[in-house]
Amino acid sequence: MLHFTQFHIQQVSSPYWAFAIHDGQDIHPALLPYQLLKEQERLREEDPFTAKIADLPINQFIVKSSRFQLDINRKLEDAIYLKPAQAWGLEVWKDTTPANYIAKLQDDHQNILQTIVDLVQETIHQFGYFVIYDIHSYNAKRHSSAEVVNELENPQINLGTGPVHSKWRPLITLWMDYLKTQTLYGEVIDIRENVKFRGGYLSQMINERFAEFGCVLSIEFRKDFMDEWTAVPNHLRIQSCKELLSNSLEVLNNYFDDHGKK
Repeated sequence: MLHFTQFHIQQVSSPYWAFAIHDGQDIHPALLPYQLLKEQERLREEDPFTAKIADLPINQFIVKSSRFQLDINRKLEDAIYLKPAQAWGLEVWKDTTPANYIAKLQDDHQNILQTIVDLVQETIHQFGYFVIYDIHSYNAKRHSSAEVVNELENPQINLGTGPVHSKWRPLITLWMDYLKTQTLYGEVIDIRENVKFRGGYLSQMINERFAEFGCVLSIEFRKDFMDEWTAVPNHLRIQSCKELLSNSLEVLNNYFDDHGKK
């Protein structure tokens, strides 16, 4: 069976996962003739380099295909951006896109989410608990590349915890308190909850289904590690984000050591 949407799984012996579900820029060759957006236009709302940040010493789930092909962080009815209202006002697909291609993308959506559910269940079975770092990035210069970032409205890190069960509030508090003692790009970290985003559909689904055993932390880095208009990366800053998350894993270890494991 033809699958349009590509993803990569790397498993190690760990109860933790790093997801980068919006990192991909690929459009399947069969779908390219039906896409209205150019690569640079898609890149603006994708999360390039988040797979590099997610390259942590834990399990990894990386989506290689563009969210403009299929967005697994949306419910099925919104996962394919068939209307401008679903894609920041952008026209994404031609009206001539074959219905059977859309149906195959919908199958991909269901199959990928089931794969993720199976992986989480496998992790719970092996360790008794789990935590997912759901890594994203967001634009803070909406008008031009020369725009000065409004730091009051745009924290360095937005932690989306909207769907997380209250059971995990102590863990979230410890994790955030740790990050506030660290620096990023030589600055004290400004991390706040649910200012820009509360967490998407994938986080909601996993947090609701497996609330007893763990949680998803949706970590949105402001795109200070790249030029968000040209996508030119700052590799040192990308490495700093990766090291920050890698070091923060000790907080998770200490929490589960102190509170027991399922």
